[in-house]
Amino acid sequence: MIPMTRRHLLALGAAMSVAGVARAQEADPRLVEMSLGNADAPVTIIEYASFTCPHCATFHRDVLPLIKTEFIETGKVRLVFREVFFDRFGLWATMVARCGGQMRYFGMVDEIYRTQRDWTVGEGDAAVAENLRKIGRLAALTDDQINACLGDQTYANALVQGYQANAERDGIDSTPSFMINGEKFGNMGFDAFKAEIEARLG
Repeated sequence: MIPMTRRHLLALGAAMSVAGVARAQEADPRLVEMSLGNADAPVTIIEYASFTCPHCATFHRDVLPLIKTEFIETGKVRLVFREVFFDRFGLWATMVARCGGQMRYFGMVDEIYRTQRDWTVGEGDAAVAENLRKIGRLAALTDDQINACLGDQTYANALVQGYQANAERDGIDSTPSFMINGEKFGNMGFDAFKAEIEARLG
């Protein structure tokens, strides 16, 4: 689990009001809440994760597929994914993933986590950005579309401000963290998730 300090919040902070963020979210479909499953599911899991967090990648590789099969695809659980930003690479990955819209988002998330050890390395920022462009191209995005998303500073500011507001409200201090029907949990294996989900299903 990766701890999150106030330095992480402030280092990526942007001078944008909460009202400004709300207006940006209403105007830009890339800023909507990303989720899987039935909106009326009796259990909602909110996942807070960074695209550069190895423990988050492990969860997406080993645990989430089991939760999907047993609980999300059966209508019992809705998963909301909220990005956490420890560094600019994680922010860039979010901007690329969201660039494809809701229909492509989770496929790109899977690829970003699957190849985390590859795209996060390179000779400088330009190499990492190009690695992320390659992932975007796999989702049929053009370089012009990807560059427009990566170059949108207002969009980046809104993402960071939204992350800060959510993390501060839910008391998130590490990744991955989870809110299960409003109760906070740290990183867990599938058996622990299953127990918590089934306890709330009654």
